[in-house]
Amino acid sequence: MSRDKLSRLLLISAACVATPAVAQEAQANRGQLEDIVVTARRTAEALQDTPVSISAFSQNFLERQNVQQVDKIAQFTPNLVISRQPSSLSAASILIRGIGQTEPSAVAEPGVGMYLDGVYIARTGGAILDLVDLERIEVLRGPQGTLFGRNTIGGAVQLVSRTPTDDFGIQEKLGYGSFNSWYTKTTLNTGHLLGSPFKATISYQHREKDGWVDNKLTSHDPYGLKSDAVWARLHGDLSDSLKLDYSFDWNKQKGQPPYFQLVAASADVLNYFSRSASLGGDPLIFSRERLRDGLQEGFTDTRGNYRWDSRSKSVGHALTLEYDASKALTLKSITAYRKFDQDTILGLSGNGNLRGVVFDATSPTLTSVQRVTTYQGNNAPQTQEQFSQELQATGEVGDFKYVLGAYYFYERAEEFNHQFLTIVTPVTGLTNFGFPAAVVGAVQALNPGLDLIGINAFPPAHFGGTADSYALFGQASWRPSALDGRLEVTGGLRYTWDSKSLFIDNDGNGTPDVRGKTRFTNLSWLGSVNYKITDEIMVYGRVSTGYKSGGFNPRTTVLNSFNPEKVLSYEAGLKADWFDRRLRTNLALYYTDYKDKQINQFASGTGGATSIILNAGKARIQGVEFEATAVPVEGLTLTGSLGYTDPKFKQFAFRDPVTNMVIDVAHEARFSNVPKWNWNAGAQYSFPSFGFGELSAQVNYSYRSKMYFFPLDRVNIFNKDVASPGQGTLSARLTLSNVELGTRSKMEISAWGENLANNDKLAYGIDFGGLGFGGAYFAEPRSFGVDVKLTY
Repeated sequence: MSRDKLSRLLLISAACVATPAVAQEAQANRGQLEDIVVTARRTAEALQDTPVSISAFSQNFLERQNVQQVDKIAQFTPNLVISRQPSSLSAASILIRGIGQTEPSAVAEPGVGMYLDGVYIARTGGAILDLVDLERIEVLRGPQGTLFGRNTIGGAVQLVSRTPTDDFGIQEKLGYGSFNSWYTKTTLNTGHLLGSPFKATISYQHREKDGWVDNKLTSHDPYGLKSDAVWARLHGDLSDSLKLDYSFDWNKQKGQPPYFQLVAASADVLNYFSRSASLGGDPLIFSRERLRDGLQEGFTDTRGNYRWDSRSKSVGHALTLEYDASKALTLKSITAYRKFDQDTILGLSGNGNLRGVVFDATSPTLTSVQRVTTYQGNNAPQTQEQFSQELQATGEVGDFKYVLGAYYFYERAEEFNHQFLTIVTPVTGLTNFGFPAAVVGAVQALNPGLDLIGINAFPPAHFGGTADSYALFGQASWRPSALDGRLEVTGGLRYTWDSKSLFIDNDGNGTPDVRGKTRFTNLSWLGSVNYKITDEIMVYGRVSTGYKSGGFNPRTTVLNSFNPEKVLSYEAGLKADWFDRRLRTNLALYYTDYKDKQINQFASGTGGATSIILNAGKARIQGVEFEATAVPVEGLTLTGSLGYTDPKFKQFAFRDPVTNMVIDVAHEARFSNVPKWNWNAGAQYSFPSFGFGELSAQVNYSYRSKMYFFPLDRVNIFNKDVASPGQGTLSARLTLSNVELGTRSKMEISAWGENLANNDKLAYGIDFGGLGFGGAYFAEPRSFGVDVKLTY
């Protein structure tokens, strides 16, 4: 990073103090900022004492921002991108500092680890679950290869559910908003059960909404949703030293995927599908603007039912035992089982029942008019189940604190993708798809004047695999008492053994089935130094490594293996509270060396949606993260965050399909799903207390710069057309809280608005360049609503 560029970034970061963003901490009495306790290093410590670039969101913040799923926190977090996959209700692409994974298959490894109550959620396919009863969310940026280990090469997202309270209580929350969206959430705190050492929290949430795009073919509108979720947590103080926690989560979703619009196409594809109406089919819909109505076809699923909806279900169990033997030794065991099922109607055509002239060997003219589509299908079943066991030993001995542990993980996953697509070609181009010249000549002779023809294809994709992972890890921190505990030196190691297997069922393709097994090992390490200049100002430096396992690509008909990817990251930071804790600023600068980056080169053609995964080469990523919270006067809280990511390939190996030679195209390659800038600014004002309640108002604006979804334009010819442009989101909320309803009951009521500027926000794009088109879906337009919370 040049000196001039670094100077400009620091100036911009400092300017954010005046208009900061990201409400992360609750405001304390007398206008001071409170500490947030986090577990970024597997032990509880204050956010400002943790030498890691981390954002923490409290329960109060999550409720005030109405965060019901994890993808929304990307609006408030520097250098975090969470993009919902188009067809699925629960699949996401999650990246931190430009590192992550965009492939949602059942056997693809994420690059950012997601954890619920310390349990690793292994599949991005089930990452967007309903957040029913959270205490906080922690976003750890940079590789967390020592303490978290498996596939945390980009960072980790920790979801921490709320601990049961000592007293009995009931909370009911209701909400209604635009597009007939509504929800109800009931939380029961049992208090201590019948005088026992156990107490529990049980929460149930139901939410529904109509789609905001009117599907003229059916009442099943895109973006419609019905979701039910149950979270439960049981806590028991079995003795002064022994504690037990059991967590359960269950989430079932059913709804229509987003409206995936056709936004780019070749001249032949546009010409061919535009003839649909003249052949008795629906008219072609092609638009680069966000549409509010359209025609969305369904698909016949594996049971023979014609459907428009996708479905997903996840369930998780976690048992945590903690034994506090002494200050020098605390033992913890985390045993967990999770299962995920998905049945997805792909919904990637953005059109109704199109008709076109296709090749038909049974017809006297070798052609007939049939139903055609750009791309549609049913991904079912997609299943995954996992078991994990983690053992930890933590403690403090003299000037040293330590964490030791062992980890075991096993998973099994399977996916069956039924696809339907129409390949469009000039009649003379049939020879490129294996048709004999005599057949092509007969088609021309029997159909004079026919220029374009379709080939209907139904390629299956059935695959699955297993993964075993073992790890030993340790980390120790030294705070010499001679320096009053101001200096801390930390080192850590983690050794991992990974084993993987894959099968690809090529039945129906005329290709032999594929099976493969592979193994990998890795040693990750960390070293950091932090020093407290004063009680309120800490500087730190950190060097760490990360590793994401290699494996096999399932979206081919052959055995496509790839190696692990690794990073070496350097980070320096400053965490400070100023002016009697009325201003908090956290700044981090980082530089990452990226080796053997796994590149998913998405392709499309006669085999449907396919890809090739390869280790493209080397890259470097550098950037800045800044967060600030200020309380300039009592009642007013200003918040701010800024993220800058500057990735660049040093080497990108690409096999040219024309010459079959491997060439270096680093100069033209992009990082996919990585905006260069994202920032957020917000303000909240709590008015002086009224006699009947407390009124507060908040406004928030977040911005993300342009983002591409594919690395190479030469492979994905519509990459620029489906890219997400720079876009912002303006939201506001007005809340009246602490309204007394009797002696033990209180009410809170809020009115809110989202995307108040009504921006056309392109959320995700896919380039089906091999099929001659590209498509995208848009985020929700302007919406309003009201929430009511009753507490007893």
